[in-house]
Amino acid sequence: MTRLVAADLIWFQGALRSGLSLETAGGTVIRVRPLAASETPDLHVRLIGPALTDLQVNGSGGVMFNSEPTERGIAHIVETQRRRGTAWVMPTLITCEGERMRRAADAVIEAWGMAGLFGVHIEGPHIAAARKGTHSAAFVRPIDDVTLDVLERLRRRGVPVMLTLAPEVVPNGVVRRIAELGVVISAGHSAASAEATRAGLDAGIGCFTHLYNAMPPMTSRDPGILGAAINSEAFAGVIVDGHHVAWEMVGLACRARPLPRRMFMVSDAMATIGGPDHFDLYSERIEVRDGALVNAAGSLAGAHIDLVGCLRNAVRYVGLSIEEAYEMAALVPRDAMRVDRPEILAGQPLSEVLTLTSELARMAL
Repeated sequence: MTRLVAADLIWFQGALRSGLSLETAGGTVIRVRPLAASETPDLHVRLIGPALTDLQVNGSGGVMFNSEPTERGIAHIVETQRRRGTAWVMPTLITCEGERMRRAADAVIEAWGMAGLFGVHIEGPHIAAARKGTHSAAFVRPIDDVTLDVLERLRRRGVPVMLTLAPEVVPNGVVRRIAELGVVISAGHSAASAEATRAGLDAGIGCFTHLYNAMPPMTSRDPGILGAAINSEAFAGVIVDGHHVAWEMVGLACRARPLPRRMFMVSDAMATIGGPDHFDLYSERIEVRDGALVNAAGSLAGAHIDLVGCLRNAVRYVGLSIEEAYEMAALVPRDAMRVDRPEILAGQPLSEVLTLTSELARMAL
């Protein structure tokens, strides 16, 4: 049975457009077409577009990628996210030993081609120990042959890769070598000076990981990595959960960037999304407390939110337009990874289409 869904805005041919509708049947897209004045749609919503792309998903559905760096673990994380409006997922491996990194790379290569698997984000272990956050100090180390080999193997198979590193830890010559592989290098978990950060940008850093978090605050006389990031033309991810960054500071960064469409959202989701309210990481209990994920010391340890929730927060609390928030969650992440923006295509499964009401609630078609 064919259904006709009208929307105030539909992402079509590279832009959000009005006056269009979506025909669906049997759980797939039939076509996007103009809505005639005489037609009465089966449903009218605020926005329809390709579902979201999340470049930082540590876990979902009770599974952490670090704990289960296998094809089965990847499939479970990806499928959990796809049920929640994020159709394309980058499983994220945080700081760990070299053997686990190799196993994770093997699993991604085996799983490559899986619906919804967008690539892999390796966050650490080449970060600043003083800004490690919830990462284990036992595995923080200088750049080594294990990481370089893993990156080379992934890129030879055509897998998009993001690597988070601290500019003050990895020499610029090595940064250039990694960039030449086609790896998207993101600066994070760092206390680099503004000067060191700018040198890293010149060497090939093209992004910043969860802006503000695991970075020292900027001051009037010491902009540091945060000030250099906001003033740069690089991409930057931000967690919009209300716990990691104040709403005002998210808005400040979005307005202050010298180029448009350089800010994107990440969930930094952990195993509690679609799963139980706690899990173990580095043999430490992490649990949901008052909407935040915290460790035994009460420090933030990842996020208990998905990307649809971040989008909703960006509109409701940060004050972004729905158009800007949608692009930050669905399209700019792909720009950051140098991957084409998606379109809504005939025959596409509806799991890859996001539908939002005027209240910014997601609807399943």
